[in-house]
Amino acid sequence: MGLPWLLLFVVLVWVQPCRGLELIPYTPQITAWDLEGKVTATTFSLEQPRCVLDGHASAANTVWLVVAFSNASRDFQNPQSLAEIPASPRLLTDGHYMTLPLTLDQLPCEDPVGGSRRAPVLRVGNDTSCLADFHQPPYCNAPLPSPGPYRVKFLLLDPRGSPQAETRWSDPIALHQGKSPGSIDTWPGRRNGDMIVITSILSSLAGLLLLAFLAASTTRFSSLWWPEEAPEQLRIGSFMGKRYMTHHIPPSEAATLPVGCEPGLEPLPSLSP
Repeated sequence: MGLPWLLLFVVLVWVQPCRGLELIPYTPQITAWDLEGKVTATTFSLEQPRCVLDGHASAANTVWLVVAFSNASRDFQNPQSLAEIPASPRLLTDGHYMTLPLTLDQLPCEDPVGGSRRAPVLRVGNDTSCLADFHQPPYCNAPLPSPGPYRVKFLLLDPRGSPQAETRWSDPIALHQGKSPGSIDTWPGRRNGDMIVITSILSSLAGLLLLAFLAASTTRFSSLWWPEEAPEQLRIGSFMGKRYMTHHIPPSEAATLPVGCEPGLEPLPSLSP
């Protein structure tokens, strides 16, 4: 009869921690604050569990966040010591990890002060330095590697790493996915009618403005390219006269002619007897 009693003792030792683990009726969820980027391609923002764990923990306890793939959350086993806490690289191998250890002092019940601009959220996957730092902390809040979906829960551990209480698992949380450049349709036929009409009107206005500018430029500079000729008749007040050219007498001919003689005229009669 010694062997059955030994087996019963072993079973009681393993079952006792599970009986002492209390389930808190709280479900983690995405924050309700009006924030941009609450869910991105590598992060999501949870509301902080304020006034949720106060009645179940002491000042020495630590609140951990468990992150798991949605299909691997059922296989997660709560750690029984600090050495068993899974770090972020375990997500790709085991499908789950723990991060964001917080004390109750970091989760006050009071709402944020009106002058504070920081929203009370927990941003999962926000620490990008985890990817570049080879000596990263074991529980680094690294960016999430895939769209998921993910499930999360809060786990309360004592200073030795033994679980004391836990919340429910959240609903599946799917991250945003970027589109491949080749999948973006840029064909104009896919655009709506309003956009096509606006584009046509703007194109027509641009063409008309260009034609008006060219016409104005041609009129302005045509006088510089082709100057106008002077008219044959010049009108000065009420007098109208024809333009004429004066005759030029070479200086050599003007010097040899006697006084009173001009080319083509008869000489004047002499007054002497």
